[in-house]
Amino acid sequence: MALSGVENLARLPELKKKILWTLLLLAVYRIGVHVPVPGIDSRALADFFESAKNTLFGLFDMFSGGGLRNLSIFALGIMPYISASIILQLLSVVSPELAKLTKEEGAAGRKKITQYTRYGTVLIACVQGFSIAVGLESMTSPGGAPVVIAAGWGFRMMTMVTLCTGTIFIMWLGERLTEKGVGNGISMIIFAGIIAGLPRAVINSFQLVKTGELNLLLLLLLGAGMVATLAVIVFCERGQRRIPIQYAKRMVGRKMYGGQTTHLPLRINTAGVIPPIFASSILLFPATIANFSSIAWVKSLSSYFSPSTILYNVLFVALIVFFCYFYTAIIFDPKDIAENIRKQGGFIPGIRPGLKTKEYLDKVLARMTLWGSLYIAAVCVLPMILIQQFNVPFYFGGTSLLIVVGVAMDFMGQIESYLISRQYEGLLQKGKIKGRR
Repeated sequence: MALSGVENLARLPELKKKILWTLLLLAVYRIGVHVPVPGIDSRALADFFESAKNTLFGLFDMFSGGGLRNLSIFALGIMPYISASIILQLLSVVSPELAKLTKEEGAAGRKKITQYTRYGTVLIACVQGFSIAVGLESMTSPGGAPVVIAAGWGFRMMTMVTLCTGTIFIMWLGERLTEKGVGNGISMIIFAGIIAGLPRAVINSFQLVKTGELNLLLLLLLGAGMVATLAVIVFCERGQRRIPIQYAKRMVGRKMYGGQTTHLPLRINTAGVIPPIFASSILLFPATIANFSSIAWVKSLSSYFSPSTILYNVLFVALIVFFCYFYTAIIFDPKDIAENIRKQGGFIPGIRPGLKTKEYLDKVLARMTLWGSLYIAAVCVLPMILIQQFNVPFYFGGTSLLIVVGVAMDFMGQIESYLISRQYEGLLQKGKIKGRR
């Protein structure tokens, strides 16, 4: 009988073990989110974050799964690791040595890149941890209560070491999750942090309905709209254009090789969730600076960069489009692809190998990136419009929606691949037994 559903998981103890490891490691992460750093007035900190939710603090709090709001040992979350990875990818474009490691050194090169990423993570976590400690000493709640109970160098060093250690532990958790669990560990940790806030958001929405602040019909329409948005995201994330590639026949000894036709898949969203993360970080920076400043013109300037303004949304869309093209150019090189196709004796029907193939791939990729960037921009701007026009509590922002759907699709895809591979292994074993008989 074919193994084709979740009901067959019990028959595969290895997959069952991987899923249990995934749940266990994610549970350890969620427990750590609620362990606070010493020396903090948690009530004053919660009041501050309620007034600063549309700043970089709110963005980092989302990626830390609420750990920054509680100033837990995992307050920095996995963001330092993500930042270090992105910085190394950017440096590989301008550094021949890093480019050689990523392209030519194979497993040894990837090991070196991973090592450099870890060093970068520790450095970024130390800098961010110390900056947060210094910033916390100047923070007060809207009522005037200081966030830090006893400010000073002792608090700064303790906070920096604690937050850096927490980030290193999360990085270790992510690597163990990738090794022993299902899916990419870092992505699963971000996914768990975002999903953890969903029950609270649902409860708050129904409380607003009970108090009459939110119309029940509007809530139902929002639910239907969210389902439709999720369907569009799934459709676009799976969408790709398949460039046909024909391989010429060649004689090796007495055997004929080649002659088959395959395809090169080009995804609509090649850049993933990196463009909206970068765009949000840049645009929310003025509002974050304004929280630490008492200068009138600084606060006035930051008001123009509020997510409810037209200027913010226009700049947000423009930055998303820019970073989509920028990041796609980093991770996908048409020149290398065209050269590899030529070396393997392949060609695109109707296109000459070499320079013409590179130009053709450039043209197709530019068009697809445009549509992909507009799709990402629409998904990210839609929640802001709903919040502004209808004053509704929309928990899932565009970036978090893309992450949740992308990670869930990857998770289910890996489980499906594992089930299919086990199915074929079972068929091969049956074939061997019959052959022996």
